[in-house]
Amino acid sequence: MKHSKYIYTTIAMAVVIFLSACKKDYGNLNSPTIEEFLGNSSKSELNNLVSGTESGMRNSIAFYLDDVGIIGREGYRFSGSEPRYVTDLLGANDATLSSSNFYITSPWDARYRVVKNCNTLILAATNSTLISGAEKSGYIGFARTIKAYQLLMNLNLTYTKGIRINVTDPDNLGAFVNYDDGLTAIASVLDSAKTDLGNAAVVFPLAGFDGLNDAPGLLKVNRAIAARVAAYRKRWPDVLTALNESFFDVTKDFYLGVNHVFGTGSGDQLNPMFIPKNQNGEVRVAHASFATDIQAGDDRIAKTSLRNTTASLNDLSSDRDVWVYTTSTAPLPIIRNEELILLYAEAKINTGAFPDAVTALNTIRLGHNLAAYSGASTTDALITELLYQRRYSLFYEGHRWIDLRRYNKLADLPIDRAGDDVWTEFPLPISEQ
Repeated sequence: MKHSKYIYTTIAMAVVIFLSACKKDYGNLNSPTIEEFLGNSSKSELNNLVSGTESGMRNSIAFYLDDVGIIGREGYRFSGSEPRYVTDLLGANDATLSSSNFYITSPWDARYRVVKNCNTLILAATNSTLISGAEKSGYIGFARTIKAYQLLMNLNLTYTKGIRINVTDPDNLGAFVNYDDGLTAIASVLDSAKTDLGNAAVVFPLAGFDGLNDAPGLLKVNRAIAARVAAYRKRWPDVLTALNESFFDVTKDFYLGVNHVFGTGSGDQLNPMFIPKNQNGEVRVAHASFATDIQAGDDRIAKTSLRNTTASLNDLSSDRDVWVYTTSTAPLPIIRNEELILLYAEAKINTGAFPDAVTALNTIRLGHNLAAYSGASTTDALITELLYQRRYSLFYEGHRWIDLRRYNKLADLPIDRAGDDVWTEFPLPISEQ
């Protein structure tokens, strides 16, 4: 078994990498040793690891969103310096996805670096005698929740090729598990974290978790992610159970939830998904079908902006910029209430509770200036409606490709050039082969 480059990194090096990802969270830690973090960490040191974990989650997030957004034909990334966005990711001219290119190695490694940080936090909290048992449970529950979320993102990319779940010991890596077993394992990690958080009493310095940064709030975040995982597993009653324990609320703001946050301070990061309107050379544009398929009056058209001039590259073109992230410090959702409402609708459709599903779908429709649903109350018709709502509500948040794959509808995606492909999955990175 070959060891991945992220696994060869020692715990000490992993800590340094994570801490350097957000200088404002850590300041100068003077090259901390393994013993300083794993021997008997103080609450301040553990909080630094928590903040570093949150910061590290942002790393390479644009690569992930462009991967799933481009293959899912949400939009295109036109880059004068990087043609592979419109060649490899679209299968142009017999191009294929490479196991050694940035679009898989960068997001894959970034997610596993966060997993490594989570494992370090778990060990550090476990070994600390300077915190209470309830605090210990909080740190561990947070770490396991984020670890599960990061593993899910990588599994979304490699799909049937699977992921490694157990990477705690770099000298004894766990085997790859397939997609179904990966989801099962991720659900189990989330359930363990649920138990931890249920016994916890902590408040964390989490910039993007406003109102959800204590143990009860993190438990709700954990269950929100668990609902997404349960939907991927087609375990519809489990979706509903998890939602009832989450921050899901059909009466609350669609954007209630947790986010990646960005800033202009020294050592912080700007939102890499922000590109100003009407740029030339480096642009992120919406697929033409976003505007042609949208229903009249749908206010989500504002997630794109009509350009002054059409952008073109390699026989692809668009007259609309992606305009989801409208400033360099705009938050980027991890999971939010609008997705949870749609997960509720999806679970109700798949359990035959059509009136409840329609009620939830109408919450979305009315919230976006559309009339109430008037179509057929059948599984097929309601799934079509659900996928429409997910497409526009969650545009460029990393869902459409995965959603259509879950429902065996990737063939419905448009092909704009003869010979282009719609990929089902990414290859495993070369470091894993």
